[in-house]
Amino acid sequence: MVTYEGFEFPDDLYYTDDQLWVKRENGKVRIGFTTFGMDLAGKIKFVRLRPAGRDIKAGKSIGTLESGKWTGPVKAPVTGKLVEVNEELKSNPSLLNEDPYGKGWIAVIEGTNLDEELAQLQGADGLEDWVKAQFAEKRGS
Repeated sequence: MVTYEGFEFPDDLYYTDDQLWVKRENGKVRIGFTTFGMDLAGKIKFVRLRPAGRDIKAGKSIGTLESGKWTGPVKAPVTGKLVEVNEELKSNPSLLNEDPYGKGWIAVIEGTNLDEELAQLQGADGLEDWVKAQFAEKRGS
């Protein structure tokens, strides 16, 4: 676990520069936002996610988040089929802020090329340096 300025980054996950976490689960990945990502976005007020069953390409939007500070896409970190979305976020979007590594997960994607695509994301090796660089870039410190 890397903790930096009060934000946690579990070392059993992969991370994107968009502050998504990615957890490998039996040929699939569960995704959500980091605690730092949620701090940057502010309190989430609205979540719209594509329906499960759609094919998705890495880097393409699987939905939209809206907060008081920010509105933007949730980009798929891997290519595959969107097999599950967290329906609870529709009625309770604050779960993203309250429990981003637990009940605030966003979606599950069945990957078509997981090994190669996960290798492109930030894993445990070098995680602390990556976190510090993310803070410097996004907070300008």
